[in-house]
Amino acid sequence: MLSTVSLMLATGLAFQAPPAPRAVQVADTSVPSPRQVAEQNPTISDELRGDIMMARKMYLDAIDFYRPLANTSAVLANKTGIAYHQMGDLNNAKKYYERAIKLDKKYAEAVNNLGTIHYAHKSYGNAIKQYEKALAITPESPSILTNLGTAYFARKKYDEALKYYSRAIALDPEIFDRRGTNGLQVQERSVEERAKFHYTLAKTYAKAGLIEQALQNVRFALEYGFKERNRFKTDAEFAPLQSNLDFQQLLATEPRVL
Repeated sequence: MLSTVSLMLATGLAFQAPPAPRAVQVADTSVPSPRQVAEQNPTISDELRGDIMMARKMYLDAIDFYRPLANTSAVLANKTGIAYHQMGDLNNAKKYYERAIKLDKKYAEAVNNLGTIHYAHKSYGNAIKQYEKALAITPESPSILTNLGTAYFARKKYDEALKYYSRAIALDPEIFDRRGTNGLQVQERSVEERAKFHYTLAKTYAKAGLIEQALQNVRFALEYGFKERNRFKTDAEFAPLQSNLDFQQLLATEPRVL
């Protein structure tokens, strides 16, 4: 399985690999460190200091700034959860997402992020429930829609996945090119069936008339060993591509399988 705790988002996931312990991190001596900047500017809020640390992938330092305020602020509780999530500490991430929801039941980002914890544990039904709750709060969120689609994809409910991916792309055609977190909300990008996943994305983009993205995912699907090549010719969504020379060439070649 290709994990997003690596999204970004996967598709890809979304997360970066856990950082080295602070004791062995090498400082960039050409510019002041984030902590030095923060200490030299006492008017900067602890939240902003934590954001600076997150930008530098110094997650433990970010937690130091976020956590003292996480008992009273849903936003800071959620950010604390994301910092733990980035390090692969799913238990603490879950605790702080739940704390954020307790502080604000309508906080869609935290509800979504709790869904990604269930997804990481392959509890796809529970993930779907959380994503649906989040979507009920913010129906026009492309990242929640993609997460919901990915959870249905993991359950092999491909038509449902296609439906939510199509809605997401209609709102944001570049949603699948983004990283795994936007600061408050995690986008799930880990899938096991990479070939089928890119076939589904190709179908979604073709249906939306986004030819370049569709061709890119056709190529990815073939490179990951998609076996049902004839579906690119028979599925109705690919009808607009049949006269495209790049599409014809892709289907005529035998790409090296990854």
